[in-house]
Amino acid sequence: MSMKQMVDAEIKRLTKILVSAQEPYGSWSYPFDIGIETDCYMIILLRTLEINDEEFIQLLVRKIMSRQEQNGAWKLFYDEEEGNLALTVEAYYSLLYSGYLEKEDPRMQKAKQFILKNGGIEEVNMFTKVMLALTGQYKWPRFFPIPVEVILFPTWFPLHFFDLSMQARANLTPILILSDYKYSVRTYRSPDLSDLFLGNARHKEWGDWRELQPILSQIQQSMKFLIGYPRELHRLALQRAEQYMLARVESDGTFLSYYSSTFLMIFALMARGYAKEHPLIRKAVRGLKSFVTFYGGDIHAAYTTANVWNTTLAGYALQEAGMPYTSPTIQKSHEYLLSRQHMLYGDWAVSNPNAVPGGWGFSHINTMNPDVDDTTAALRSLRTFMIEKPKYRQSWDRAIRWIVSMQNNDGGWPAFERNVNKAILSWLPIEGNEGTMLDPSSADLTGRTLEFFGNFTHLNEYHHFIKRGVRWLLKDQRNDGSWYGRWGICFIYGTWSAVTGLTAVGVRKDHHQIRRAIKWLHHIQQQDGGWGESCLSDIRKEYVPLTESTRTHTAWALDALIAAEDQETDPIKRGVQYLIDTAGKNDWTQTYPKGQGLPGAFYIHYPSYEYIFPLLALSHYREKFCDSQ
Repeated sequence: MSMKQMVDAEIKRLTKILVSAQEPYGSWSYPFDIGIETDCYMIILLRTLEINDEEFIQLLVRKIMSRQEQNGAWKLFYDEEEGNLALTVEAYYSLLYSGYLEKEDPRMQKAKQFILKNGGIEEVNMFTKVMLALTGQYKWPRFFPIPVEVILFPTWFPLHFFDLSMQARANLTPILILSDYKYSVRTYRSPDLSDLFLGNARHKEWGDWRELQPILSQIQQSMKFLIGYPRELHRLALQRAEQYMLARVESDGTFLSYYSSTFLMIFALMARGYAKEHPLIRKAVRGLKSFVTFYGGDIHAAYTTANVWNTTLAGYALQEAGMPYTSPTIQKSHEYLLSRQHMLYGDWAVSNPNAVPGGWGFSHINTMNPDVDDTTAALRSLRTFMIEKPKYRQSWDRAIRWIVSMQNNDGGWPAFERNVNKAILSWLPIEGNEGTMLDPSSADLTGRTLEFFGNFTHLNEYHHFIKRGVRWLLKDQRNDGSWYGRWGICFIYGTWSAVTGLTAVGVRKDHHQIRRAIKWLHHIQQQDGGWGESCLSDIRKEYVPLTESTRTHTAWALDALIAAEDQETDPIKRGVQYLIDTAGKNDWTQTYPKGQGLPGAFYIHYPSYEYIFPLLALSHYREKFCDSQ
């Protein structure tokens, strides 16, 4: 069988898998899988609210137990050394709270030993401490570095609430309420975690706030400009924080369609006096339960839904593989995507007030929180349909204008909001705060945006705003030739995005920075012809190879090489052969996270990636090196 025949066969196999997975209403509902953390939080939430959904809780307990390591710990990803302390504490707590395991259970004893060996409960990250504090297992600090009054600061202040990223505001708003009230709630089922503390650590403060002096001074200075009596301002700030959350509740009851923000909102509303049985709280719980998926025989309380993202990528990949836009599969996906284009103004308009809505969000229920990546991805899938159907051209034009308007002043593109990148906020004592507190330009977002404009609007590097994007991206390249990708794992993802983006807008393939990137990809290709990268890259901020190749990483690297080469090279041949040889591969590399949310704390497995990106890379290979022969 010739290489073309093998490639055709694999493209046909992947196409069949994706077509069969499409939902009746046109989307792909592959889960957004972050591991067991949200499963743990679901048990803790239900027990705290005294919602005794026993069958559901038992399924979650079985899922959590099935992920425990031999040493008693739980991991965020396969090669995370011994285990993750915060996740192990969350799992241990949720299993005890479920009532289906006791401390004397050998598996729980192992978990406890791991926790104590690694510093005890006091060494967990801030977000875990917040969860423990609001459920009565940890003492709130006497002093919280950010007062709730910051929500009153107008946008002309040197530092204000909207200088924080959308993700930060979504989670920090309820935390500000909770820390102000020092709210906690226990039930008759609440376990006692005091034996997880070492010594007198239970009464220690959460950190040394002295290092926060620069940002605290800025906040104190701004506080002086607020007009009004302190007590009244405080009351108004708490009210404003509550209003901020409620104004951003989606139709399913969730706060911006995210698990963490909704979980925290529920407790914040109770701190504000809402009863556990209040309709807003019960609707929020139902919304979170609607995120629950069953995939591959496994239950998962997902962080959010990924329907829009999955559908944009699947629709585009299928069309690149040769499926006409008039096919029923693509027509249904187009109808779904068109129904999800945003018409509402969201927080993005604060820093971008002259633009009109027109983007797409990530999840099925998202109506007010669009992002650049989903918007360009949606337009890739819709391009032919919108060009052939003039009545939809307005939707295309509105989205294009929104993307252009989102470019940062430095020339790159962010995910959610323009110019949210004040360096002073890096002083906040939150793990991975640059990725959480800020929304800076990133190589993956900038590269993918340039790739869209170059390949689908035929703009090139001579257009002013494209030139600015190219300049920023070239400046962001690392000394070894790679780029760091913010939303994927990690350097392979960023380098793929950058190389495909730069070549799409006309940067010469023999440009020395393109050649450095290609040399780097050649250097990290593994013996089996594939590529694989560890989540440790994200923590160490340097490339760390995975012990085995993955099909998704291989597809990204291969697609970059295809974009940058005019002739088929040996690394390309070996990469293609790896994808062919591993068709149907089913091991830990398939479920290894390929996306990131928060370094060292939050990683994402996208089941759809195992089909979509190999299909895309092989389709581009066939078009460039097989069909031309």
